[in-house]
Amino acid sequence: MAGLIKREDIDEVRTRTDLKEVVDAYVTLKSAGIGSFKGLCPFHDERSPSFHVRPQMGYFHCFGCQESGDVISFIQKMDHIPFSEAVEKLAGRIGFELHYEDGGTGPRREEIGRRQRLLDAHKIAGEFFRAQLLTPAAASGRAFLQERGFERSAADRFGVGFAPQGWDALLKHLTGNGFTQEELKLTGMFSERSAAGGQNRIYDRFRGRLMWPIRDIAGDTVGFGARKLFDDDQGPKYLNTPETQLYKKSQVLYGIDLAKRNIASKRQLVVVEGYTDVMACHLAGVDTAVATCGTAFGADHIKVARRLLSDDGTGGEVVFTFDGDAAGQKAALKAFDEDQRFVAQTFVAVEPSGADPCELRQRRGDEAVHSLIRSRRPLFEFAIRSTLAKFDLSTVEGRVNGLRASAPVVAAIRDGSTRMGYSQELAGWLGIADPDEVLRAVKGAEKRAHSAPAQHGSAPGTRQAGSQPAPARTSYDAGPGASQRHGGNGAPSRGAGPQGPFAFGGQALGGGAGVVLVEGPADQPAQQRVPRPDPRDPQARMEREALEVVLQHPGLLTAGNWQHFAATEFQVAAYRAIHSGIAAAGESLAASSQWLEAVRANVPEELGNLVAELAMSPLPTKADESLERYCRAMLRRLFEGQITRLKQERLGALQRMDPAVDPEGYRLLQRELMELEMARRALRGD
Repeated sequence: MAGLIKREDIDEVRTRTDLKEVVDAYVTLKSAGIGSFKGLCPFHDERSPSFHVRPQMGYFHCFGCQESGDVISFIQKMDHIPFSEAVEKLAGRIGFELHYEDGGTGPRREEIGRRQRLLDAHKIAGEFFRAQLLTPAAASGRAFLQERGFERSAADRFGVGFAPQGWDALLKHLTGNGFTQEELKLTGMFSERSAAGGQNRIYDRFRGRLMWPIRDIAGDTVGFGARKLFDDDQGPKYLNTPETQLYKKSQVLYGIDLAKRNIASKRQLVVVEGYTDVMACHLAGVDTAVATCGTAFGADHIKVARRLLSDDGTGGEVVFTFDGDAAGQKAALKAFDEDQRFVAQTFVAVEPSGADPCELRQRRGDEAVHSLIRSRRPLFEFAIRSTLAKFDLSTVEGRVNGLRASAPVVAAIRDGSTRMGYSQELAGWLGIADPDEVLRAVKGAEKRAHSAPAQHGSAPGTRQAGSQPAPARTSYDAGPGASQRHGGNGAPSRGAGPQGPFAFGGQALGGGAGVVLVEGPADQPAQQRVPRPDPRDPQARMEREALEVVLQHPGLLTAGNWQHFAATEFQVAAYRAIHSGIAAAGESLAASSQWLEAVRANVPEELGNLVAELAMSPLPTKADESLERYCRAMLRRLFEGQITRLKQERLGALQRMDPAVDPEGYRLLQRELMELEMARRALRGD
């Protein structure tokens, strides 16, 4: 049995892995200030980017859904794998050899993660298929590619291969590479049948077919698409990998690994129907093309596409290409149902002759493919005109029925201005002189769409906001440790805290240890709740800004400043707990990749997201010089605020004290006031 990965190796993998480079494989990131990047969150659907990445800190945080963590947790969440598998995957990525507690090494041990084993099997299978394409048995496959204008270089570029016609060629190859039959059953590359003796045996699922590797956004092969070549093959024309742990057809897009960077830079996504269409588009220069794998372009595909497009309302386009036949038009109208999940403008490009991009390139060259994309029409217009095409608009009856059929299509447009514009266009297409007649029909269809879900359930393409229960109040519980820090006579209590002008009050690091984020009913006893920090409160705002600086740039705290910071008493309960966590994490970890995790480990679990939020919030500067000035100014404000509070406490105590009764205490307070004033002047440079 393999042991646990050694802690120092985990830290090394975390430190040596570029978080931005890893995230870039899933999300299009844009600069968000010094050392910060942002994009659309991969963990929830959003229209404005709230997902931030700080490569130098090795940390990400989404201000929308509150997901946060380091590069290991990012891979865990994106690939749905356990911690050890995420570390092994990242180690393999940077070529780092892992060591285990029982003395073993490397990620190729008996207990390596199942997902990685499946990926390895697919990688070796892809290499096997590519090699088989060069054999005499694959002549039909090579002829198929050549007839469609694909040279050997094109096949190499897209990893096209050939599955031999035998029953166990791939099975023998993979078992010869150390894979067990139990592992291979999970890949989807094999079928199973009963054999003599009641035992089941597996055999190659893909036989005598041209093979396309289907890769995920990170470039890992997760499945295959196979095209029939021989007449005696009784299977379907195209056969894909079935659903497996790796392959989810509703989430994968063929060609996404090759197109992702072009989609991000050009802010264009072209959706075609087949593997050869993707090849033709890319070879023609339309390098933003992808295809679904035997399923409609759905909600999960859209989530992937929107992240790559940075679909935040600032531009971008999605072009659907479909065959000109009835099936192609039906597919285009299906795309209309999902269209409004995009903020980017969506189009349809249909070749009147019915040719797909592969056929266009084959018959008329690369320019024909570009021409097809340039001929795109807005998807709304296509949907409406396709509906009208079913009626004879030269007759009164045809126009009336056309209006009845197309009004619900227009009513389904969520954007009010766009809906109004197409209502007016529809009046023109129908030849109706009074546009108000069309508007009334559209509004009537809209009302029926809204009322139908309430009475009969949700209709296709419609959404209804369900009533949500009132959220529980969220507050911070100060806990039993949040007690008075001064005696009843106003004199400061003496503690064991750091000494010096910032150590007066002694208990500065005490009272926050019991702070817990509480979500409960509003009738919870008031004395147990401290509300979330109010951003309008100047003190809370100042403490937040100071914590942002310290969490993001702990290196700015010199040895002396660390002592001053640790002794500073925060007034807001939540921030007081985080301040205590920073002090507990200590100066020694400030320059390491473990800094934020060390802080989070020393605050209540419920405040972990708040720590991440503070660590990732953009600071209001745009240059390195102004950044340092801002950070130092914030620390001065924090320390000066502490001095001011301590002076007020001492002055109050001095006013209540009778020097005749306690002359020594009176002189001590005076000396403390003088030291505080000297410290204040030193901060200001007076």
